[in-house]
Amino acid sequence: MSNPVVHWEIGGPDGAALREFYAKAFGWAMHESGPATPEYTLVDGVDGVGGSLGGGIMQTAPPVPPYATFYIGVDDLAAKVAEIQQLGGAIVVPPMPIGESMKMAMFSDPGGAVVGLLEGSLDGPPEG
Repeated sequence: MSNPVVHWEIGGPDGAALREFYAKAFGWAMHESGPATPEYTLVDGVDGVGGSLGGGIMQTAPPVPPYATFYIGVDDLAAKVAEIQQLGGAIVVPPMPIGESMKMAMFSDPGGAVVGLLEGSLDGPPEG
């Protein structure tokens, strides 16, 4: 697997203001991710070079600062987290499930940038 970028996310303390801003500024279409996660709004695929990529807008709570990040798809989240730590990265959000079909984690690279990892897909439960 080439570990593609599979998702992006923008977070901040006022989710409604973020949704309104990005919808008006860029015409992004959005829909709620469901009643279980009212603080998270899915953004339909945004055009980019070579295609489109969906993302999300998240309302955060303290102590989480405002952020923008992207997520990289991985086959084995636990193995990738271990590798990242060996390479000098720090785990910011340890591996955790997202519903029944995905797992995620977030790390900071040696320069301090925070990046996400996603295992699994919307089509079914993650393996392992």
